[in-house]
Amino acid sequence: MDILFYKIDCMAINKNHEFEDIEGVKCAVVEKNVPQQRVDFLKKLLEFNRYTVIIAGSPPPKATPAPAGATEVPPIADTPATFTVGVTDVMFNATNAIFGRLLHTPDGHVVTLAYWQQKENVSNDEIPYFDGTNKN
Repeated sequence: MDILFYKIDCMAINKNHEFEDIEGVKCAVVEKNVPQQRVDFLKKLLEFNRYTVIIAGSPPPKATPAPAGATEVPPIADTPATFTVGVTDVMFNATNAIFGRLLHTPDGHVVTLAYWQQKENVSNDEIPYFDGTNKN
């Protein structure tokens, strides 16, 4: 009886649980293509919850080919405009962490979806996310 082993590398269960190597470290991807302001928010929140955060510049968007005869090359920015945020705990899943009420804010509240999406400055965790009275 022959047994075959296949190497499966960086395969997510679904699109909600992706992981990849960021800066040479295997990470669960929290969010991709986020601006610096969002990076700062996520880093502070995740580190407060004792996750090790790894941040890397997102690859630049694919450039469209220059028209024939064009001699000018568009400038390329040295610093990336967007970033990929990951945590070293490959079991981390943002959806499960939010709706499972596993994350907390520095002021002691449970992180809600509206707080995670930065629609609210304070996590209003007394109102369940499925309650119809919160119309965000």
